[in-house]
Amino acid sequence: MEFSEQGSKNDILYWSKRLYQKEMSPSTSGNVSLKTSEGILITASGVCLNDMNEDDIVLIDYNGNLKSGNKKPSSEKIMHTEIYMRRDDINAIIHCHCPLITAFCVAGKSIKAPILPDFALMYDEIPLIPYFCPSTIQLADAVGNCFDLGNNVALLQNHGVVLGADTLQNAFYQLESIRAYVQTYFGAEVISCAKPLNKKQVAEIRQLYIKK
Repeated sequence: MEFSEQGSKNDILYWSKRLYQKEMSPSTSGNVSLKTSEGILITASGVCLNDMNEDDIVLIDYNGNLKSGNKKPSSEKIMHTEIYMRRDDINAIIHCHCPLITAFCVAGKSIKAPILPDFALMYDEIPLIPYFCPSTIQLADAVGNCFDLGNNVALLQNHGVVLGADTLQNAFYQLESIRAYVQTYFGAEVISCAKPLNKKQVAEIRQLYIKK
């Protein structure tokens, strides 16, 4: 897939601001990247996603080396490059510390209860990767191994969530759906308890989707 660097920067700016405005990437947390024909465009380190301009997006190679730009790339650049090197079908990555989703990470729980039809269609489970120090090779390798298994999203224990897709738009929409899931889950737990769909109901939903 070919990308215009200018168009890709605009894409990163647009979806990064949406991420902040939807309260999924508070303060200066989170990072966003896109694969291009020249390398990987990634947000700079220590910049609020809502306040970015084009200069806050830099180009790196697949070893994480800076190719163009005058800012320091995100400290999680190794995690991004590792996913791209292992998955040719992924062109866009969002990593954020969305408080509602990260609550599962802090509790040490994967997301797997099929309480909503949309979730049952998209996922069997969103796995939880054990804690590794942020921005390390160890974390990047663990995330890469998880994506090697076909997962497009992973929870990072006591850290946040990382998601890959073919476009930033699709990555954002999936992330927003996951946040809606956890909001619904927490609300159900407060009211009484979350009651998942049973295996037969999940199978019916998936069969209906196949027929469409």
